[in-house]
Amino acid sequence: MAGYLLYTISFCFLVSATVLYLTRDRWVHRIPVPDYIYHRLPSTFAGDVEGGLTSNDFDLTGNITSGDSRAGLDEQGRREVKKIMRSKRVDFDEARRIFTQRRFAKNNIGPDGLPRDPKFVSFS
Repeated sequence: MAGYLLYTISFCFLVSATVLYLTRDRWVHRIPVPDYIYHRLPSTFAGDVEGGLTSNDFDLTGNITSGDSRAGLDEQGRREVKKIMRSKRVDFDEARRIFTQRRFAKNNIGPDGLPRDPKFVSFS
């Protein structure tokens, strides 16, 4: 009797672990990990070019050929732009424009780049 219980628990554990492993892309980003424990390796401009995050207007090949040692594009921005490209089926430039407009709107900045703050005064 104890043997059946052990096998049942082991089988349920293996099935649960397999399901969690196969669906980790859906839930692993929700687990808070302190910055001092886990440091993501920096991405490179070459990886951004391979991922389709370049265009004639936003050319990263100059950064690669000059040996730029910076980490590449912002991770959160890269994810959001890729998501916009997939969901709206647009090219990189259009996705980057949509991303920038959303970020402006979130920070209370108009599409023309001027703040929407009623107290804002501009001398031009």
